[in-house]
Amino acid sequence: MTPWLSIIGIGEDGAEALSPAAKRLIAGAELVLGGKRHLALAGKFPGEALPWPSPLTDAFPAILERRGRPVAVLASGDPYFHGVGATLAREIDPDEMICLPAPSAFSLAAARLGWAQQDCALLSLHGHALERIIPHLQPGARLLALSWDETTPQKLAALLTSRRMGGSRLIVCEAMGGKRERLTRMRADAFALAPIDALNTVAIEVVADPGADIVPLASGLADEMFEHDGQITKRDIRAATLAALAPRRAETLWDIGAGSGSIGIEWMLRHPQNRATAIEAKRDRAARIARNAARLGVPDLTIVEGTAPDALAGLPRPDAVFVGGGASQAGVLDAAWKALSRCGRLVVNAVTLETQAELIRRYEQQGGELVTLQIAVAEPLGGLHGFRPALPVMRWTAVK
Repeated sequence: MTPWLSIIGIGEDGAEALSPAAKRLIAGAELVLGGKRHLALAGKFPGEALPWPSPLTDAFPAILERRGRPVAVLASGDPYFHGVGATLAREIDPDEMICLPAPSAFSLAAARLGWAQQDCALLSLHGHALERIIPHLQPGARLLALSWDETTPQKLAALLTSRRMGGSRLIVCEAMGGKRERLTRMRADAFALAPIDALNTVAIEVVADPGADIVPLASGLADEMFEHDGQITKRDIRAATLAALAPRRAETLWDIGAGSGSIGIEWMLRHPQNRATAIEAKRDRAARIARNAARLGVPDLTIVEGTAPDALAGLPRPDAVFVGGGASQAGVLDAAWKALSRCGRLVVNAVTLETQAELIRRYEQQGGELVTLQIAVAEPLGGLHGFRPALPVMRWTAVK
C-alpha cells in the first residue's frame, strides 16, 4: 500500500524549519493530529486538526477509519526515539507510513554541549520513576534525560546530592530549538533555578565524592546495600546464583520467596529491559523489597504478596525462575517448572537437609546440575583469626 500516514517531527522552531516535503504532507492531509503545542507550531493548514486525547490510543479509530487517505501526525523531534512512532507501528504496518524526523532533544542537547551522543546514557523520565536513573549514575558518566516536567531538574539535583554526588554538574536545557531556548549550568548541591520550562532536558556530568552511593556494575552487590532482616541470599552465593540464572536481554524472572528482593533486583540491573516479579508471603518483607528496588534503581520490579504456588496464577510467563524460599512447599517446584517457557532455567537453592533431599531426587529424575557452595569468612579467633564457614548451600539448576 502506498504510504498514507505521515509522521512528522517538529521542533520549537516550528513550521519554518520543516522541509518542503514535510510542509506538503501537512498541507495535503485531511486530518492532522498532534499535541496542542505541535498543532500551534505547525501554523495554518487546510485539514482538520485533532489534538491528542488521553489516552492517546483513543485517537486510533479516527486514524484507521481514514486508512488509505492522507493523515499526518505531528510529534516532537524524532518520533521513533521515545516518541509516538513505535506506538503507531503496533497498529499500522510500517509500509503504510512515512516518517520525516526532526532532531531529537538528545541530539539538540549534545550539539549545544559538544558531547558525543554515543558516549552518553540516553533516558526518558517522562512518565517513568525518577529512580530509573540510579544505575546510570557512575563516576565520570554523561547522561541526557528527558524530564517529566518542570520539577524534574530539582528532583535530580536532590537525588544526586543525597547519594554524595553533589559536585555533579547539571545543565538544564529548556525549549531547545526555539526562541525561548535557555541553557543553565550549576552544581547539583547548589541547584537554584526557577521558574523552569516544563519542556526541558537535563544533561548531567556525574562527579562522585568518596563513599558515594554507587550501584556497581558487577553481580553480587554488598549485602549492606539491601535492607533486610537476615532473609537474603548472601553476596557470594547471590553472584553464583545470578550466573546460573544466566539473564539475557528482555527476559522475565520469577523470584519465589524473595526475602529482600536481592535476586530480582540484580536480575533487572543486568539489562534495562529485563523484568522480574518478586513473590513474598510476608507483608513487611514485601514493603522492604519495594524500598530496596527503588533505592537501587529498579522501581519497576513487580511485587506479589502471597504464597506460592497460589500466588503464581496469572503472572507473565517466566524465562527463568529462582526459588530461594518455599521450595519445600507442596507444588511450588512443579508449578515453577510447568510455567517456564521452553529453554527456561530453574534455579533452586537449599540449606535444609529436607529440601536438599528433594533436590537430589529431582536431579536424579530430571538431570541438570547439582552443586554445593560453601563460603568461609575470616573472623577473630582468640588473639588471631580463622575462617568461619557458613552453612553449605545446595544449588540445583535445570533447563526445560
